[in-house]
Amino acid sequence: MPTENPPFKIILGSSSNARREILSEMGYEFTIMTADIDEKCIRREKPEDLVMVLAEAKADAIVQRLPTGGRLEEDDSTTLLITADTVVVYQGIIREKPTSEKEAREFIKGYSGSHAAVVGSVVVTNLATGKRVGGWDSAEVYFLEIPDEVIDSLIDEGITFNVAGGLMLEHPLTLPFVDAVVGSTDTVMGLSKALTEKLLLEAQ
Repeated sequence: MPTENPPFKIILGSSSNARREILSEMGYEFTIMTADIDEKCIRREKPEDLVMVLAEAKADAIVQRLPTGGRLEEDDSTTLLITADTVVVYQGIIREKPTSEKEAREFIKGYSGSHAAVVGSVVVTNLATGKRVGGWDSAEVYFLEIPDEVIDSLIDEGITFNVAGGLMLEHPLTLPFVDAVVGSTDTVMGLSKALTEKLLLEAQ
């Protein structure tokens, strides 16, 4: 757990509500900036490589928008930038955010009664020194049969288009059909707490 007044400031480089919630649960205060990069332009064959290079690209994009030297304010505080990326791997195929209703339906139907892996990266950049550290974690999610009407409701709500693989584990409609998670639930949600804590220490 962080100290009451950590010796650094944090920027979360993500628009993900789940990542915001996880970082808040960890006891940190932070500001938010988004990278707004075209993720589809960056491709790697291995999911571990893809999530790392995407998190680094997000960090680069945010750093470029900061004042010279990376400091947000004229003070002695170190500012650490956290960026992250998550993909789902189903039957060996990398899945990012679905781009159509048809694709979202195919994604979720595939998980029904089956399982998928989630690979998530975290990259921490020290904006005062330029030091950057990163890593990735993975988890497996096993699903019960997901009824068609639940799939319809998820798609109608539109939330499926905002998350990797089209399925939000913590969603009230999804949660009853999660049979088991092997690994860390926060990794599945988009930000591994243990990995983030480790990298925040290393980046200082």
